[in-house]
Amino acid sequence: WMMKIVCWCLLVIFMFFLPNEIISFYETISKFGSGLFLLVQVVLLLDFVHGWNDKWVRYDEQFWYFALFVVSLVCYVATFGLSGLLFYWFTPSGHDCGINTFFIVMTLIFIVVFAVITLHPAVSGSILPASVVSLYCMYLCYSGLSSEPREYECNGLHRHSKAISTGTLTVGLLTTVLSVVYSAVRAGSSTTLLSPPSSPRAGAGKPLLPLDKVDEHEEKEKTKPVTYSYSFFHIIFSLASMYSAMLLTGWSTSVGESGKLVDVGWASVWVRILTGWATAGLFIWSLVAPHLFPDREF
Repeated sequence: WMMKIVCWCLLVIFMFFLPNEIISFYETISKFGSGLFLLVQVVLLLDFVHGWNDKWVRYDEQFWYFALFVVSLVCYVATFGLSGLLFYWFTPSGHDCGINTFFIVMTLIFIVVFAVITLHPAVSGSILPASVVSLYCMYLCYSGLSSEPREYECNGLHRHSKAISTGTLTVGLLTTVLSVVYSAVRAGSSTTLLSPPSSPRAGAGKPLLPLDKVDEHEEKEKTKPVTYSYSFFHIIFSLASMYSAMLLTGWSTSVGESGKLVDVGWASVWVRILTGWATAGLFIWSLVAPHLFPDREF
């Protein structure tokens, strides 16, 4: 660990002396890596909501069915309530805000499609995952619209809230960092989702010399295989670092006035909107795929 810390400090110092061409090249790579990390987050979300639903359904008790209904109802109320606020904040009267209206309406269409497919008799779906994903997609829509440049006439959110304080930005950044860390740890250390378990290390057998019981126990602990893939774990964290870098630079190292704020600019807007659409597409696929390919296990 000491050697790793020393190498990390040297790398941090060395980065200040790299030519701009290398930074620009890393920026290009990071945009693709960030997209992959966002897809990993979406897969984790879908895995979580389906697992949550299956766990409560397995209890097969009236209380848990009622809990499913209440949580779903709360999610739908929050979703449509947020959609109303989005129309109020981001489509002010007197301005041509067709792009904002398009984003909000498309999200609402996806929400209706979720409910229709879930409630279809041929699909063995549940309303809980549909409601949670609907709320998440609406949140992504809000996040995208709120990332529009402050001077954009259709971004009315910051006319209702005159000043964006340093504390608000700090809380928002902290929330993002915690989300990134959770996603990276959850995906990187997964034993059944996304990553295969690693194989036992070579030489994991009986010791050549006799050991007492304590040493033998320590030796067994050392030779136990890890429950995740080392390479996959580091790849996920590399993608997470790319995503964090993109958030802090507004998805571009060449930014204007919006670059003084975290995660503000048209690049951030489209990343959020496209992530919401990708979430919708993957969720719909998770519902219809078992019926389109009945011979495969999903």
